[in-house]
Amino acid sequence: MCGVSRLNNNKYMEQNDIIIISQAITKEELKKIAEKIFGDMVKGVVDIDKKIMALGGDLHADEEALLLEQGSKQENLWGINLYPDKYPTDWIEFDSMINIRPRQNNRSRAVEDKQIQEKIVEIVKNLIK
Repeated sequence: MCGVSRLNNNKYMEQNDIIIISQAITKEELKKIAEKIFGDMVKGVVDIDKKIMALGGDLHADEEALLLEQGSKQENLWGINLYPDKYPTDWIEFDSMINIRPRQNNRSRAVEDKQIQEKIVEIVKNLIK
């Protein structure tokens, strides 16, 4: 695993690592990640406090674990799916097992709080251009 702040396409594509995005990447770079793993979709976990995102895992839980290792707090981490070909509308799906959090009043796989959804959308728009 690597904790890079900027996507390095060759290294990522060769090693299939989860990456941490803290600076903007292009939609084309996101498409390459999607093609490598799921074809048309990329799993991601967004830290709404640090305004960063982990991408490239087979499971949201793997990305969540990497962010936790890097000092993120679990209550700030939300799982999403990104569909680059649907950009800019309907390309963010708020669906992940890591989102089930009764203690935070989130009882489903979806991100139920509209304010949290808005934060996620803003972060994703800032990190993917």
